Amino acid sequence: MLKYSVMLVACCCLPVCALSAAEFAPPSGDAAILPPEARLETLWEQGEFTEGVAVAPDGRIYFSDIARGENPGRILRFDPKSKETDVFCPDSGQSNGLMFDRDGRLIASCGANRGRRALCQITEDGEVQALVDRYKGQRLNAPNDLVIHPNGSIYFSDPFYVGNEAIELDHMSVYRYEPKSRTLKRVTTEITKPNGVIFSPDAKTLYVAETNNGTTDIDKADDPNLKRRMTLNAFEVRSDGTLGPRRILVNFGDKLGVDGMTADQQGHIYAAVRSDDRFGIRVYTPSGEEQANIPTPDLPTNCCFGIGDESSTLYITAGTGLYRIRLKIPGYHPAMAR
Repeated sequence: MLKYSVMLVACCCLPVCALSAAEFAPPSGDAAILPPEARLETLWEQGEFTEGVAVAPDGRIYFSDIARGENPGRILRFDPKSKETDVFCPDSGQSNGLMFDRDGRLIASCGANRGRRALCQITEDGEVQALVDRYKGQRLNAPNDLVIHPNGSIYFSDPFYVGNEAIELDHMSVYRYEPKSRTLKRVTTEITKPNGVIFSPDAKTLYVAETNNGTTDIDKADDPNLKRRMTLNAFEVRSDGTLGPRRILVNFGDKLGVDGMTADQQGHIYAAVRSDDRFGIRVYTPSGEEQANIPTPDLPTNCCFGIGDESSTLYITAGTGLYRIRLKIPGYHPAMAR
């Protein structure tokens, strides 16, 4: 999660307005991924800044609505059967990335800007409970996104994009949290400002979005002299949970890069790309070759696949809304993998 002028967003200051379905291009790309009739469907557009979409074991879709004013952030849920959306958690601690673990517990990365600044569990009654909020005694920056390994380990990113809170750490890192031992370890020093994180279907590669807008002061995010770094990266996941050297798959240069991501069962990466000239969900091979593009009506933030009958349906958060599109390849859910 990042920011643009006027509204809270993912990467940098961009005066991008929402478009109607008739005003943005249809999806395009590999027919093995996109059915010819595939079109984006609007499900709900009543949020402030939607993020962190995740599927529950019962198939309902949960997503964060991050507050940009005095209201608290919240978590909503969409029922694919009834097509109704309700509020699950009215005060989420500014939750961003969400994912359910194998036992059905909702885990959340809760950010700054009056948020919890912690990796949290959201209980069944909507209570926010911090799992970890410090690294070596210093407060985390603003946990952003997370992914749960099949063995239960939780990898999460900790950048800082917006908020008045004091920053205690001198780095923005990716961490691995072990729920059983309650230990937290920093797993890479090679990403300057991490954002979205996902695993490959064999869980042997961790993909990390580096979305460095060059500042922790949102009021300066429009400065053209800022040194930005926007890349999509891959790391080998070793047997002990540590990471190998970084491989850059995509370098976005002076364009805005990736926010949240997900993967399908064949290993394609579905990335919420926020480049101002062509924003939407881009589908990449594991080597970083673009295979398809799904334009969105506003800047995208995250995406995930459904389960069951919806296993090939991609849910997308963008701007103030929730959307979906029916694709051909089922999604991969590492936390539920056996």
